[in-house]
Amino acid sequence: MPVIPNGDEDTVLMRMALQEAREAGRAGEVPVGAIVALHGETVGRGRNSPVGLSDPTGHAEILALRDAAVRIGNYRLTGATLVSTVEPCLMCLGAALHARIGRVIYGAADPKVGATGHLASIQDKGALLNHRFQVTGGILAGEAAELILDFFRNRRAVDAAGGGGDVD
Repeated sequence: MPVIPNGDEDTVLMRMALQEAREAGRAGEVPVGAIVALHGETVGRGRNSPVGLSDPTGHAEILALRDAAVRIGNYRLTGATLVSTVEPCLMCLGAALHARIGRVIYGAADPKVGATGHLASIQDKGALLNHRFQVTGGILAGEAAELILDFFRNRRAVDAAGGGGDVD
């Protein structure tokens, strides 16, 4: 398992997640990447792959959590940090809750399906969730947002030229 290099750990992890996002974009997927870190080591990586896997749960965060669980041999990732280039959706946050993640870090906010605010809201209203984690947003947000914006600009240009695919 790779050790996280010295430096601001959140930024270093986000740069790793951004590399995963770039790989997803090169594969024709919406460019979202994720990393799971535990005790100063990278234990999981994921990139968006719902199209390539024909799997609606093929989000970067889910794939990174699965990778980490397999690598450490336990579905409980107690105290681990989940890093995503984009604010996770409710499905991904639910998986983070079940994995007992200690912290979620994300880059760009997602006003459509990002759910960190929704999760906090239901917790504040008394939802009896079996776990809670810290959330930090906005790490390298501009770079993460630009990847998404460029992807959809290019997609619209291809669609306007008469060829395109079905990507949300």
